[in-house]
Amino acid sequence: MIGYARTCAGCRKLFGTLCAAILQRRCYSGVPLAEAAKQLKESRSILVMAGAGLSTASGIQDFRSPGTGLYYNLQQYNLPYPEAIFDLGFFVRDPRPFITLAKELYPGVKYSPNIGHYLVRLLHEKGMLLRMYTQNIDGLERLAGIPGNKLVEAHGGFSTASCIKCNRQHDPEKTRSLILEEKVVYCDHCKGLVKPDIVFFGEAMPDRFFLYQEDALYADLLIVMGTSLEVYPFAAIAEEVSYNVPRILFNREVVGTMGMRAKDAIFTGDITENITLLLKTLGWYEELQKLQKENSK
Repeated sequence: MIGYARTCAGCRKLFGTLCAAILQRRCYSGVPLAEAAKQLKESRSILVMAGAGLSTASGIQDFRSPGTGLYYNLQQYNLPYPEAIFDLGFFVRDPRPFITLAKELYPGVKYSPNIGHYLVRLLHEKGMLLRMYTQNIDGLERLAGIPGNKLVEAHGGFSTASCIKCNRQHDPEKTRSLILEEKVVYCDHCKGLVKPDIVFFGEAMPDRFFLYQEDALYADLLIVMGTSLEVYPFAAIAEEVSYNVPRILFNREVVGTMGMRAKDAIFTGDITENITLLLKTLGWYEELQKLQKENSK
């Protein structure tokens, strides 16, 4: 079954990549901006997907960019391979690389939410947000004021922490304070290692993630921001929504099967610039600025 699942995931990834390449050659533009704004304004149950491209707009480096990615900046620790930083076995042997990364990414320390995060917050305030699914672990969604019941962090986050030995919850504020001092955190009960509840390789995704199977049935619009749609099962969300549901993509390039449906709207290039254009078309830009200013106090 595992081999079968991997084969299916690989086929879906290949199919999405081929579709994206075809669309790039066609220079597909999809539904025009005014029509996309109209579709959004008429929606009442909006599903949102977000990936690393949304975080890079806040200044957070992605993981793999040559010379600048977060993996590159951890070379001082002589990682056996870049992804070892999220390997539980490696963490047990040497937690320091992850502690360094966690200090860099802890919410509210160096980085702030951007206009994309506040678009989702505004949708919530208007009663239009069904749920946001994010691949990001930086917690900027929570900082923007998106409530926990409307948010699914597919790869976990910093809002909770647990012992990897006895699984007891650990005080997240104490964990935060120690990590910001670049100290390894130990469990008060069994002295095992404690880490924020970020999903490492080999760990199960949060049970809440699979809410998408039900959410997709109720969604009347999908917004996709800054994700390659290559990592499954996260990428499957974009395919689960009904064929007649409008889908809006904000990304540097066309990804997955976005643009293959009649109601798809494709906005490639700078994510924040395109979201700003959409907000101005909706007449919501000043409202969002006010919300952002109030949240930053």
